[in-house]
Amino acid sequence: MEVKPYLREVSLKRDGTYAADRYPFNIPAVRELDGLEFHPDVTFFVGENGSGKSTVLEGIALALGFGPEGGTRNSRFSTVDSVSPLHAHLRLVKSFAKPRDHYFLRAESFFNLASYMDDIGYLVGYGDKSLHHRSHGEAFMAVLIDKLRGNGLYLFDEPEAALSPTRQMAALTAIHRLVEAGSQFVIATHSPILLAYPRSKIILFDGTGLSAVRYEDTEHYSITRHFLNDHRRMVANLMSDD
Repeated sequence: MEVKPYLREVSLKRDGTYAADRYPFNIPAVRELDGLEFHPDVTFFVGENGSGKSTVLEGIALALGFGPEGGTRNSRFSTVDSVSPLHAHLRLVKSFAKPRDHYFLRAESFFNLASYMDDIGYLVGYGDKSLHHRSHGEAFMAVLIDKLRGNGLYLFDEPEAALSPTRQMAALTAIHRLVEAGSQFVIATHSPILLAYPRSKIILFDGTGLSAVRYEDTEHYSITRHFLNDHRRMVANLMSDD
C-alpha cells in the first residue's frame, strides 16, 4: 500500500503574529506560501540566490524537529545563531504514515555537522569513519549511500555543492533507490542533473512568489543546454567589453 507522501503540504500561518514587512516574511515566495503541495517522491525548490528556497527549506526542517545545521533529529547543536523565525509560523500537513528515517543535509553547515559527529564519537551509519577523513564529496555520498536507510523523509539543501557532475549522477541513482524504498525528498538545488529526476515536482521561487514549472522550462536546463551547444560564442559574449 502506498503511504507517501509523509509530508503533504506547507502553508504560512495567517495569524498576524509576524511583521509582513520584515525578513523573511517580505520575501515574495514566503509571502505567497499558501498550500504548497509536495510530490510523494521528490519536490525540488529552484530559484536565484536570495529567492527564499533555502529559507523555506530551513523553516520546514525546524518545524519537523531537525536542528538548524542538519543531521538526524537527534543532532541538536548550533554553532551560529542565524536561524530565521519562519519555522514558528508554518503549518505542516502530514499523512497518517510516519517515516522511519529522517535526515536534513545542509551543504553550508555540513563541516560543522561532521565536527559534531566526531565530538560525540557517533559514526554509526557513516561507515565508522570520520567524515573529515573523506573529501567533501565523499562525505556527502556517505550520507546518501551509508547513512540513509529508506522509508524516510529527507531534506537536502544544495547537495550538489560538493559533487562533481559524475557524483551528481551517482547521487541521482542513490536518490532513486531510496525513493523506491519508500522515501520522500524535498531538495533545494541549482543542479540541472538532479532536476532531471522524472518522479518529481519542481517549484520555482522568484519575485512573483511560487509556481510549478517543467524541467525544460527551468533556467537551469535552458541556460546549460544553450551554453553547451554554443559555449565558444557564449564565453566570447560574456568576456566582451560590450
